[in-house]
Amino acid sequence: MSQAAATNAVSTDPSRRARLAEFWYYFSENRGAVIGLVFFLFLVLLAIFAPWIAPHDPVMQYRDAVKVPPVWQEGGRAEFLLGTDPVGRDMLSRLIYGTRFSLFVGVIVTTLSLVGGIALGVIAGYFRGWVDTVIMRVMDIILAFPSLLLALVLVAVLGPGLVNAMIAIALVFQPHFVRLTRAAVMSEKTRDYVVAAKVSGAGHGRLMFKTILPNCMAPLIVQATLSFSSAILDAAALGFLGMGAQPPTPEWGTMLAEAREFINSHWWIVTLPGIAILITVLAINLMGDGLRDALDPKLKRS
Repeated sequence: MSQAAATNAVSTDPSRRARLAEFWYYFSENRGAVIGLVFFLFLVLLAIFAPWIAPHDPVMQYRDAVKVPPVWQEGGRAEFLLGTDPVGRDMLSRLIYGTRFSLFVGVIVTTLSLVGGIALGVIAGYFRGWVDTVIMRVMDIILAFPSLLLALVLVAVLGPGLVNAMIAIALVFQPHFVRLTRAAVMSEKTRDYVVAAKVSGAGHGRLMFKTILPNCMAPLIVQATLSFSSAILDAAALGFLGMGAQPPTPEWGTMLAEAREFINSHWWIVTLPGIAILITVLAINLMGDGLRDALDPKLKRS
């Protein structure tokens, strides 16, 4: 390594550490965001180690333990800490494995929406003209429909199932990323560093994805975090309506759908999956608020 390269690496590393320290300072100022981050990391670990943590197979039916209440309630059994469902499956094991499906849905939907939205948004904001008009009118048409209704229609066309539900939700979320990326690119396109790169001979691809895009990522990261929680909610809603994950898949929305008729007689069967959805979405939204505070210069507190 040459002396100039070594000097540049040394000077860049402290700057990177300083930016990370600044980010963590503003993020940690929001205590709710820190709590959300800790809980989210707990969910990730729960999903990764589900086969070792779950006390039972999530689809195993214990015919001698149908609708057993939680262990602290009269009639509860120690081997089923949170009780069992109408066909004798362990609720705790199904909730743990449900974490896998919910996080998987959030990751896939957010990735598909983010990648597609960035590509279309950068093209629309950079080239403008008829390309921009066509892309944005299509996005406006998608936004004109209620998101859950459009997802239902798409799943009805593609067929019920978790994979088709993820594709439908990703298509529904894409306009938000397209509009956000387009606005950021239009704002950055006239900056001096972009003009300098263009004068130096940089091509359209380099200008769009290496020069402009990295400076547009902060709002997209925040939007991705919030879309992550929305994806979990919409997947649960589709599962509840019978158009998402199909039984006996231990997905929280599907568990709610199977428990509807027991809401008045066996509270734990319907309440526990609902609480899991509530706490997970709340934690991710709190984390998103912290990211917004840390990444948006206008919201940084002195």
